[in-house]
Amino acid sequence: MTFPNNNPGSGDESGSGYRFPPGSQYVRPNYPLVPALPVEGAVEASNTYLSHAFVWMFAGLLLTAAVAFLTQGSERFLELAIGALPLIFIGQLALVVVISWGIRRISATIALGLFFVYAATMGITIGLIVSAYNGESVAAAFVTAAGMFGGAALYGVTTKRSLAGLSGFLMMALIGFIVASVVNLFLASTAFAWALSLIGVVIFTALTAYHVQMIQRGSLVLGTGSVEKAAVLGALSLYLDFVNLFLMLLRLFGGGRR
Repeated sequence: MTFPNNNPGSGDESGSGYRFPPGSQYVRPNYPLVPALPVEGAVEASNTYLSHAFVWMFAGLLLTAAVAFLTQGSERFLELAIGALPLIFIGQLALVVVISWGIRRISATIALGLFFVYAATMGITIGLIVSAYNGESVAAAFVTAAGMFGGAALYGVTTKRSLAGLSGFLMMALIGFIVASVVNLFLASTAFAWALSLIGVVIFTALTAYHVQMIQRGSLVLGTGSVEKAAVLGALSLYLDFVNLFLMLLRLFGGGRR
């Protein structure tokens, strides 16, 4: 992937259709980890595709909630979903990989369609998970997740501090979290799972603020070469942040297990 040099200009140096005003400064991103610095005069445009990312993210969450509701409403469907769970997990992983790493090779429409397919399959997974908890625990986890996500997103939008320096730390923390979660599948330690949930809440809250700032500052536009594709990829990132934050909190409110 080739990125422009750091010399200011007035043309479409990024090749993305995103035009930088004369005298503006931008920094070559190390996509997908290091977000670009702010571009003067592009605040309105960046807020536009940030809004698009949130719209697609919320649409994905509504689809997930609808499928989860239908999943819980049928014992037969729950049984079929449990039997197909390994295939569902593999399919979900494949969809995330295709959207994240193949975004430059597919159209924005296809990427958005794949995102909604992913959100629908996540509804099956979420339906299976929340079926093990009572309504009070699910509601408490959702409201808390919504509040924390909203606060982190607001911080990412309003802070003048660059969160780019958190990139490497968050990536290492996320990898360590995933490895530890896999290990605990074999250990089956309740205390370890509870500690991992606390750590997960911190990681995904921080990732929310980081991703919001990364989207707003134009890193995804430069990385994908398209405002529309950037909105889809941003929606996927925010969707994953919220869903994982919700699941971590649901574990912590797990005293209400059925």
